[in-house]
Amino acid sequence: MHEMSYVVRLAELALKAAEKEGLASVSAVYADIGKMTGIVPYYMQKYYKLAAKGTILENSVLVLTETEVLARCEGCGSEYTPSAAHDYLCPVCGRGNCRIIAGRGVTLSRLEGESKDEH
Repeated sequence: MHEMSYVVRLAELALKAAEKEGLASVSAVYADIGKMTGIVPYYMQKYYKLAAKGTILENSVLVLTETEVLARCEGCGSEYTPSAAHDYLCPVCGRGNCRIIAGRGVTLSRLEGESKDEH
């Protein structure tokens, strides 16, 4: 149930972004979810309704996009998607010392809504 903590944080970020953008209402919240998070999108959707209740997010939809894991080899600098086919080693130089640079978090990518000026 770690999805609840992620969705609460996402709703907080969306509210701050909506305020910064001058939105009176939000119709859609777009977020990227890294494959390493282990998040189940169904639960993100379910808990989003609870986190959005009573806010300008209440009638919005949550649109989730799953993002691949991306690693950077510390040896040769190559960026790659780790895979079992290469024993999770760098496919260029074969080294195992890499740094994960994408795919392990939840990121707010954009909002759709109506600005306060449009009312």
